Amino acid sequence: MALYQVAAGILERAQRKEGAVKGLVYESGYKNIKQLYALVCETLRYSSILEGIINRTNLLREEKKLKMNVAKVLVYDILIGKGLKCGGVWKMIARKHQARLQADLARLKVKKKVSRTEDLLVPSEGAVKAPALPRYIRVNTLKTNAENVIDYFKRQGYAYLGRASSLQELGRLSGKQFLMDLHLPDILVFPPRTDFHKNYLYTAGHIILQDKASSLPAFLLDPTSGSHVIDACAAPGNKTSHLAALLKNKGKIFAFDMDTKRLATMGTLLLRAGVTCHQLANEDFLKVEPSDPKYSCVQHILLDPSCSGSGIVDRLNDLTDDDGSSSAERLQALASFQRKVLSHALRFPAVEHLVYSTCSVHQEENEDVVRHTLLENNAFRLVNALPSWPQRGLPVFPRAKCCLRASPTETLTNGFFVALFERKKGGEELLAQVSCKTAEQSDNNDEHVEKAEGNPLSVTKKKKKKKKKSQQAPLEKIQKSETV
Repeated sequence: MALYQVAAGILERAQRKEGAVKGLVYESGYKNIKQLYALVCETLRYSSILEGIINRTNLLREEKKLKMNVAKVLVYDILIGKGLKCGGVWKMIARKHQARLQADLARLKVKKKVSRTEDLLVPSEGAVKAPALPRYIRVNTLKTNAENVIDYFKRQGYAYLGRASSLQELGRLSGKQFLMDLHLPDILVFPPRTDFHKNYLYTAGHIILQDKASSLPAFLLDPTSGSHVIDACAAPGNKTSHLAALLKNKGKIFAFDMDTKRLATMGTLLLRAGVTCHQLANEDFLKVEPSDPKYSCVQHILLDPSCSGSGIVDRLNDLTDDDGSSSAERLQALASFQRKVLSHALRFPAVEHLVYSTCSVHQEENEDVVRHTLLENNAFRLVNALPSWPQRGLPVFPRAKCCLRASPTETLTNGFFVALFERKKGGEELLAQVSCKTAEQSDNNDEHVEKAEGNPLSVTKKKKKKKKKSQQAPLEKIQKSETV
């Protein structure tokens, strides 16, 4: 039964958005990763079909101790998989109901006029098969730097091809080749499906497995070392760790999330990444009072609220939503929440820059939210974020081109949207800025930076010093934004 309990636990954690499915499988510690991953993936693929069968046969009503996710993995193996892999009471329950479950599946096939179970799967409306995306990793500069990570991979037999000059180069990677990204200096790019879950650099927190598009918000917010920052909807924590790296662990990050379990998972991730400048709060950001003196020095806010997830190419993660559809009603509800939380974030008195981002492709959650907010709040304007980025916001209002969009076809990433807000200048809060400097100095005095002992990445550091300067110089010239 251990297999089914672990698989059901992963389904539950994925539904709470505690991490990507593959990452949760590797973190489970289960001895047969391949078997577990296959069961979780296939159960997710057939999730709505399995749930329908379970409900129609009243399985949970008759077996009070059986929970939906455990039932799903059991029923999957009875009806679709290679047979049950358990004994004891759960096997007895499964065998007891097997005939009824099989009969319901047979009736469903007749009703849908299909002969194979896989033909019951309905592709997402308007879905287009996305190209296999490169594997992106972000170098965690709290523990190492890009040069040392590059040297480590070269010693592992990888071929470093330098900094990419075009997106086409990223799409041509194969075998053990890798590149430095052309837009983000701490992103390294590998061929699709390169697996780092068991790599030392990942388990030790030297690299973060994070899509390039997901790295844009913190990169564009670009808080200076010592700043106070709010990460409003923070879990699972990759963006928070990115902010901490930009801050060099100096200053403070106030990170909020309403889900206790997601926040606990986030704490583990931040510990592994060496983040020490954070303060986690199990709290609804909408209930945080902007006038609270605690936040009087917050000049940067990263807001990545709940969204439809329609831009995620790995549909396994998207399938963990209760309703995978993007109905007009659902989008309207999401957009209403997004407008509300964005307006709330802009009420913080000292905030100078705010990044709003989603992993959605829908105009309702992206450009429409930004346009509505600008009409309601004339104290802020859009900044033309990363002018070299090829895909811009939909032209539905005059400055929409200031926003960024990302997609599998145009940028070789997941679908994403980013808007950078800046407070209009006008002699604001000079007194507050003075008090913030005092607070930041206090934070810096309390700094504690974790240093890993026996770091294999440091082997070539002295030899590469000159090369590092020449390598990094062009990256410092990357223009992140311009005010329009």
